[in-house]
Amino acid sequence: QVQLVESGGGSVQAGGSLRLACAVSGTTTSSSCTGWFRQFPGKEREGVAAISSENTTAYADSVKGRFTISQDNAKNTLYLEMNSLKPEDTAMYFCAARRTAWCGAPALGGTWYRYWGQGTQVTVSS
Repeated sequence: QVQLVESGGGSVQAGGSLRLACAVSGTTTSSSCTGWFRQFPGKEREGVAAISSENTTAYADSVKGRFTISQDNAKNTLYLEMNSLKPEDTAMYFCAARRTAWCGAPALGGTWYRYWGQGTQVTVSS
């Protein structure tokens, strides 16, 4: 069974930082394409950041320069460092994965992923 569990969400003031973590089990980050998504109430999930097996990354324009995705293959954990948070970043954040022998390129498209975490809420106040 593949399982993804997010943690690290919470409430912060605008300009603050949070670090989200996604613990992966049932597979490994090194054998998966992984990414972070967020969902605003009543809207579809949107890609935030994605990473390949060779640590090539991709970011949504809205978070470039502020968010950093990384992975620790030894711990099978995916991270999202969020800095300079804005109220518009308030959303439920999800990590996602799809098993592959080698993830050659990051994928920001949500329909491509097979496994999803339960989500962690991030709230940014002004």
